[in-house]
Amino acid sequence: MIHFGKKVVKLRVPILIVSFLLLIPSMMGYLGTRINYDILSYLPKEIETMQGQDILLEEFGTGAFSVCVVSGMDGKEIAALEKEVKGVDHVKDVLWRGSVADLSMPVELLPGDLQDALQNADTGSELLIITFDTSMSADETLHAIEEIRGLTDRKCLLSGMSAVVTDIKKICNSEAILYVVIASLLSALVLALTMDSYLIPGIFLLSIGMAIVYNLGTNRISGEISFITQALAAVLQLAVTMDYSIFLWHSYEENQGRYPGDKERAMAHAISQTVTSVVGSSITTIAGFLAMCFMTFTLGMDLGIVMAKGVVFGVIGCVTILPSMILVMDKWLEKTRHRPFLPDLGRIGGFVTKHYPIFLALFFVVIGPMFYAQGHNAVYYDLVGTLPEELESVEAGNALERDFQMGAAHVILADSGLSKKDAYQMEKELKEADGVKLALGLDTITGPLIPDELLSGSVKEKLDNGTYQMIYVLSEYKTGSDEVNAQCDALREVIKRYDPTAMLIGEAPCTQDLITITDRDFQIVNAASIALIFIIIAAVLKSISLPVLLVAVIEFAIFINMGIPYYTKTVLPFIASIVIGTIQLGATVDYAILMTNKYKRERSRGAEKKEAVTAAVNGSIQSVAVSALSFFAATFGVGLYSSIDMISALCMLLARGAVISLFVVAFVLPAMFLLFDQWIVKTSIGFQSKQKNGGNGNEISEIKRAV
Repeated sequence: MIHFGKKVVKLRVPILIVSFLLLIPSMMGYLGTRINYDILSYLPKEIETMQGQDILLEEFGTGAFSVCVVSGMDGKEIAALEKEVKGVDHVKDVLWRGSVADLSMPVELLPGDLQDALQNADTGSELLIITFDTSMSADETLHAIEEIRGLTDRKCLLSGMSAVVTDIKKICNSEAILYVVIASLLSALVLALTMDSYLIPGIFLLSIGMAIVYNLGTNRISGEISFITQALAAVLQLAVTMDYSIFLWHSYEENQGRYPGDKERAMAHAISQTVTSVVGSSITTIAGFLAMCFMTFTLGMDLGIVMAKGVVFGVIGCVTILPSMILVMDKWLEKTRHRPFLPDLGRIGGFVTKHYPIFLALFFVVIGPMFYAQGHNAVYYDLVGTLPEELESVEAGNALERDFQMGAAHVILADSGLSKKDAYQMEKELKEADGVKLALGLDTITGPLIPDELLSGSVKEKLDNGTYQMIYVLSEYKTGSDEVNAQCDALREVIKRYDPTAMLIGEAPCTQDLITITDRDFQIVNAASIALIFIIIAAVLKSISLPVLLVAVIEFAIFINMGIPYYTKTVLPFIASIVIGTIQLGATVDYAILMTNKYKRERSRGAEKKEAVTAAVNGSIQSVAVSALSFFAATFGVGLYSSIDMISALCMLLARGAVISLFVVAFVLPAMFLLFDQWIVKTSIGFQSKQKNGGNGNEISEIKRAV
């Protein structure tokens, strides 16, 4: 690798020129990448709810629908509004009281449940069901939502997933750049306190920032990424790849001592050492991210691939762009030197080895309750309840609940060829299901008191196309609740008895599928990440026992991190239990590997176990602390700032997880080394040799660099 290092040093100016030029197509790619704000669209395409949505679009030309609460308008004004709404691009139709029957007909002639569902006489509010000819999260649908909102100045409140997605898009567009700014500023603060130059944090951030732009730009290949990936990708890439820059800088400084006065040679050797060390270190992080690709809920693959790619770009940037910048900026770096403000932590090894029984006792006492707690967290699946109250979609949901005692809305697709008797009986049973406020099909509309001549001519076409008949089911229960999930099961049982091909679709049924699928994904992703990282550690450390101990220690940190919300009664987003453990394991197991390499080196040189563990703690704790604090800084500020609870919660969990992993590696892992030392020595290669490892004094041992 020394030849590669010399090439980078020699070509540093061309490398910088090319790297800056590459930002142009990368920015174009970033701006051309569509952002998907609908998490339900990542459900498997083969499940019934997703297939039903495709049929709804193909057969009825309806891809999305929104329940609209209209207030302060009489029938004629609503009729005028209906015409305006129908004139909005991609609005297919509007279904309301005036669509069901002529406005001259008294409301009292409508069936009682239809009256209650479509109009609230006390508040003067009415319901409109607006359908679109594009899918739930299509750009055209979101534009139509915005245009409809502009027609009435909040007298027409739109609920439903499309409205929620529109509001999430607004928030992300206004906050996404600030996430990166906040993460960068707080990371720079940590680096300024822990590094020995005021300028080097800026160079680190510029180099990593360029790698982030390359990563985001190449997402154009896939066409789109999720809003969660967009929000977290830059922050996580900054957090997990900062270590590589720190390692290069420390290696460069060390090699300047070996080659005084020859900075180019020192940098060539630093690059060589960094390539081998950082590649080994990055493998566990990449494996953690790629484990998310095993999810059937493809949001995991979306985030996993982007982040794994980001780590690769981070490694490339660290050994090409960063050293070139450091050499070009060398004079200014020398002028901004200072003593690190972070106190030296390399003296706690003696304390840890002296009191290790206490840390072992804490491990065995805490692991049980935390393991139980992390598996029993309360989670939410409904995005609306966690969004800011001032958003229009949230206000619409509150109005639906307040004025109409309504939560979710479903759509049933059934065979149009059902007999009149069976169709009537099916609708009757649907209405009798717990929490169903209204089942709006043709049989509901054609009640015994409504003469056929009073029916709107197009109403049949809206609900029956000759192949399928469509029934709207308005529920009293909220999406994602246990009650609505039980209701969905009951509705499916009814419709399948009358028509085995009938489908229940909509936000609530999709969310129910999401619950089932992500519960299974949690088990798969956990097993995949542990297996992959176990194999990598076994290969890196050439040991059977060490992978068990290292994974156990980091999993212990994950149990604590994910167990705390159970005891604090915090409700977590559903995605947290899946991705946090995988990311925390992949990103922080490096802390444990670093300390293990120190311990292995000391034992191979003939040190006794206490002496070896003390030296391992003292020799690695400073680097681990800087790494964990950088990770914490990059995620904590975003967690505090974001108004989208899903993003905020994920960032806060990641920030806390980095700190917990720091303390567990600093205190519990050394105790494990002392307890299982004989087992480790017997089941590992390289612990009993008393020959000194040949090397360059770097913090990562030759075994890790060999990867």
